[in-house]
Amino acid sequence: MRKLVYYVAVSIDGFITGPGGEVDFYPEAPDMVEYLRAEFPETMPSHIRPHIGLDGAPNRRFDTVFMGRGTYQPALDAGVASPYAHLRQYVASTTLGELADPALKVVTDPVATVRRLKEEPGEDIWLCGGARLAGELLPEIDELVFKRYPVVAGYGLPAFTGPFRPRPFTPVETRTFSHGGTVTTYHPA
Repeated sequence: MRKLVYYVAVSIDGFITGPGGEVDFYPEAPDMVEYLRAEFPETMPSHIRPHIGLDGAPNRRFDTVFMGRGTYQPALDAGVASPYAHLRQYVASTTLGELADPALKVVTDPVATVRRLKEEPGEDIWLCGGARLAGELLPEIDELVFKRYPVVAGYGLPAFTGPFRPRPFTPVETRTFSHGGTVTTYHPA
């Protein structure tokens, strides 16, 4: 069965973006960038893949991406209607309506859609954000991969929002990089 994997960047204090959607405050380290390119090439948007040597690179882990409207909107605002054209793309939204690009599917019931997708054959499903969608899908998440950057945001969009319903996870692997950032994989406890 396919897994739903929440693969996301977070600050030390657990924010995935700043209050205005900022992500440019995450410090980069060449060794972390290379690791992410090698292990998760399909998480790089289609329109930048040719510019970073990943044009035609095979998907290693995911064949489907699932995102909320807030995660999709910056691509749309930049004129990129299909940010992950190399993956099956789903956008959870009750306000977006139909999109002009048939490569994206808008869904209004993310839990039912994820449950259906998990039953299909294929690679894992990448939950790419955002906080509200991650909170709604928390019971369906089979793995967390947190790219934790050595920076405190102070305020912004947390990794999860929603009702208080603790769910324990166990770290199963952590890699540390030259700038002190880590990539930690967690499984449900």
